[in-house]
Amino acid sequence: MTTTQVRATCPHDCPDTCALLVTVEDGVATEVRGDPEHPTTAGVLCTKVSRYVDRTYHADRLLYPMRRVGRKGEGKFERISWDQAMDEIATRLKDIAARDPQAILPYSYAGTMGLVQGDSMSLRFFNKLGASLLDRTICATAGATGYKYSIGGSMGTDIEEFQNAKLILIWGGNPIASNLHFWMRAQEAKRRGATLIAIDPYRSLTAEKCHQHIALLPGTDAALALGMMHVLIKEDLLDHDYIANYTLGFEELEARAAEWTPERTAETCGISVEEVLELARIYGQTAKRGEAAAIRMNYGLQRVRGGGMSVRNIACLPALVGAWRHPAGGVQLSTSGTFPADRAALQRPDLLDGRMPRTINMTTIGDDLLKQASPEFGPKIEAVIVYNANPLAIAPDSSKVQQGFEREDLFTVVLEHFRTDSADYADILLPATTQLEHVDAHLAYGHLYMMANNAAVAPVGEAKPNTEFFRLLAARMGFDDPCFKESDDELAAQAFNKKDVRAIHFDWESLKRKGWEKLNMPAAPFAEGGFPTPSGKCEFYSSTMAKDGLDPLPTYIAPYESAASNPKLAEKYPLAMISPPARNFLNSTFVNVQSLRATEGEPHLDIHPEDAAARGIGHGDMARIYNDRGSFVARARVTDKARPGLVVGLSIWWKKLSSDGKNANEVTSQRLTDMGRAPTFYDTLVQVEKAASTTRDETV
Repeated sequence: MTTTQVRATCPHDCPDTCALLVTVEDGVATEVRGDPEHPTTAGVLCTKVSRYVDRTYHADRLLYPMRRVGRKGEGKFERISWDQAMDEIATRLKDIAARDPQAILPYSYAGTMGLVQGDSMSLRFFNKLGASLLDRTICATAGATGYKYSIGGSMGTDIEEFQNAKLILIWGGNPIASNLHFWMRAQEAKRRGATLIAIDPYRSLTAEKCHQHIALLPGTDAALALGMMHVLIKEDLLDHDYIANYTLGFEELEARAAEWTPERTAETCGISVEEVLELARIYGQTAKRGEAAAIRMNYGLQRVRGGGMSVRNIACLPALVGAWRHPAGGVQLSTSGTFPADRAALQRPDLLDGRMPRTINMTTIGDDLLKQASPEFGPKIEAVIVYNANPLAIAPDSSKVQQGFEREDLFTVVLEHFRTDSADYADILLPATTQLEHVDAHLAYGHLYMMANNAAVAPVGEAKPNTEFFRLLAARMGFDDPCFKESDDELAAQAFNKKDVRAIHFDWESLKRKGWEKLNMPAAPFAEGGFPTPSGKCEFYSSTMAKDGLDPLPTYIAPYESAASNPKLAEKYPLAMISPPARNFLNSTFVNVQSLRATEGEPHLDIHPEDAAARGIGHGDMARIYNDRGSFVARARVTDKARPGLVVGLSIWWKKLSSDGKNANEVTSQRLTDMGRAPTFYDTLVQVEKAASTTRDETV
């Protein structure tokens, strides 16, 4: 028996981007474990990825190309060859493109975070074709935009410094479930005497293990940040030297923050005045003592109408108290902007050749698939190619998404590992490789290492990498540019700008051998300013925001769906609902792994005892959650983890694996955030009632 060990990288939408070691015996992967030498992975993997071999060799893996033979959504297919599949796809796309290539739409996101298998050859193809552009907003663009207005880019505190902090605010995230290696650092800081405070409407696994949990109302994070600013300024818990030298607009901010008294903040956020005061004081006093005060934000807090502004406001706090002076101080939302990724080389926007196709927002795919051609919209969408995504499960306002994909005149191609909800609606369904079967290069959004993924085993069945599909399709379409012949290794070698001082050591062949290489970055990136903003300072006042038609100062934007902004709607649907990630799923990935799904059990709804009693719902009853957009059912868990007035449906379940064939996105909205054109998944009002039945396809 020949045994080898292959260096790889976790590809999933998680800040940790773990370094993997894959054991291969006679060409078969037998184990995946964390690289003990990689400083952030430290040999530890989450439950999900530690079972990645099970996923690669899963009995339900798609192995061959298939053509639909049943109704759309029925999931009936016949096996065909790759040549048959490619000929049929090319014929259909050529016919549509001859009328208007903008009628063809790619739909992809973070099924893999790889720079090669994500969007390299695929976007070269769509740019050459002149297809509609996809605004990839489904996760992070609101927060990234708000953060950029304050800080200048997605950069921040190094995860390897957090264990040295004396105070950590975990704001809008549940790292035990979604950022395990940060949580390991936070736990080490706690052992060294640090205080951990969770700010989250829901008492998550993480919140339960922090010293304090502040359960504010969904969508009010911006108000809490303003209230903290008010106290910091009034009680002079400021770093005046840092403010004078490295910030812009303090006087204007001071006037704005004066409006946000602890009383007003507490009323808006649904918390006590003491919580506002104590949070601001511990934050300001920690920094005043010269100790590291750190904030770890996550994307949950930005999935509301004012989500971008929430992140912007929080991102201003470290500059007020000078927290950036300490390597373990400051804030981290994402580190992705630290990497000198050469996306232009990978994606080749020059292939558009001066054309400016329309842009379709992936968040509004439900509405857009149902639109007719018009001068404002452009051509009706006639074809969708889905890869690295599962829109039937993850897109908001799910009933409309389903209606769109049910169109018989919509030609749909899906590249997948399994028969997901979206795969059931494919006209042509193609088997894609998993991370163990292809080459890729990765950046991270939770640490500072460039990462390599080597193919550990040959593709299972007739699966092909995404890149190979688009190479074959480009050839069928007659695209003869040399860029369509580049191999995956040649693409990976272009992943990072070799001339950038941050990646001075980048060489693809050496990265493949080592597996990872840390960027060349200072320990405290903004200790002496140097923010990548137009002014080079942390911008409390942003002239760029003013030009973009936004309030240039931190402000508060109430949710679309709340008693404060829409009292009539709140009377009809009095409960706020959020749907954060379940611990054993990652978005809609891993839901079909039986061992992980068995741990989750079934879709649940956490509801406070007061709200449950008012509706006659007992622990373990089936509950129907509904609003004007739709409904779904889940097993009620009566618990004070959900604050009064809030229900929590941990997600995202495949619809086909739930009792009623639906999931939480039946009730979410296609409305967009204040900035970044992102979804408002957690800006949702519902009513809940005891369900009469749990039978699928039966009215409840």
